[in-house]
Amino acid sequence: MLTWLAIAVATLLAVALWSAKKHRDPKLAPLRCDRPLPELLPSLCGLTHSTLVEGNAVELLENEHYFDALVGTIAAARHTVHFETFLWKAGVLGRRVSAALAERARAGVTVRVILDARGARGIGADEERRMREAGCRIVRYHTVRPRNLGVLNRRDHRKVLVADGRVAMLGGHCIVDSWWSDTDDGPRFRDIGVRLQGPIVHSVQSAFSENWMAETGELFLGDGVFPRLARAGDVAAHVARAKPERASPAVKTLHHLVLCLAQRRLWIQNPYFLPQPAAISAMTECVQRGVDVRVMVPSAQASDMPLVQHAAHHNFERLLKAGVRVYEYQPTLIHQKVLSIDGVWCAIGSSNFDDRSFEINDEITLGLHSPALAQRLEAIFERDLAHCEELRLETWRRRSLWHRLKDRSFYLFREQL
Repeated sequence: MLTWLAIAVATLLAVALWSAKKHRDPKLAPLRCDRPLPELLPSLCGLTHSTLVEGNAVELLENEHYFDALVGTIAAARHTVHFETFLWKAGVLGRRVSAALAERARAGVTVRVILDARGARGIGADEERRMREAGCRIVRYHTVRPRNLGVLNRRDHRKVLVADGRVAMLGGHCIVDSWWSDTDDGPRFRDIGVRLQGPIVHSVQSAFSENWMAETGELFLGDGVFPRLARAGDVAAHVARAKPERASPAVKTLHHLVLCLAQRRLWIQNPYFLPQPAAISAMTECVQRGVDVRVMVPSAQASDMPLVQHAAHHNFERLLKAGVRVYEYQPTLIHQKVLSIDGVWCAIGSSNFDDRSFEINDEITLGLHSPALAQRLEAIFERDLAHCEELRLETWRRRSLWHRLKDRSFYLFREQL
């Protein structure tokens, strides 16, 4: 009996090792450069496996307005709808989105949907059945099966929509009622996304195709998915999403680069902020060269994952000591994943500022060279300050022993939270 058990365990481990996908986790070196970030955009793109794309229109969408645009964009599609999300829970919002997707499928539009196998477990049988019966093709990313044993911890954390290959949307919004309206648990979560038109849509479509092909083997082409795209605005954009085998993930590289290149302001809003030591050092150097570095996160009481906030607290003393200003947003979960650099460049996407997003999950971050958008995000940051508590170093050092113990304990498991 023990022999057979040992064989079974050995076989399971062999399958896990066989299916595992490895990539390097380099400790990114400090970068010192006195040239302004806009002059270095070709370098920024080249180092993150992307290309700077001119001529795009970008619409910022806050909170529930994102879903109004999402449903409207789906309804206007005539050829294809591609939708990808991490978290979907049955509810009023889920019924609204599934109804919109089903209606397009019944109208003859090709509708492809990627759901993360873990994050979308709560989608609800009725919503999924409505879409499938209407003709939507639905696949799940990294379901539990032998060939996936080594990658089950790698989740599809992207939130993407592409309609007719001409309009794209992305950000942090999940298909959960907490993002849509107030609930019994409190006020709706705050989030920011974008609606895109112009040549950059091809880059977002490419991101969707990556996981669709991985799960189905299907290739799609033609004007219904990759049409010729004319200029639609004046914003230059680039997408970081690649995670080449045995190479540094593009999203991690992008975040590290912009920390090193900021000259005046570096403002970050992120719900799960657990920077690696190299990123903390980069922010410290920012402060030392006179950059105004600010970070806004939800309080542990407002977060949907207080364990992650306690893990994040582990780094706060070092950040505060370095001169980074840290604010905790009090009313609800602030879920937007945005950066603004020097009032000229900004980023929006699905990526949290932690090891899981940078090293494990599939993510997408959109970089934008646009003073108007960067300054609007700064205005949002300043508006949100009215609902924040700024942490002070001396007060933080006096937090309780129990608080410190939780911070250190949960930090040990930061990649799994």
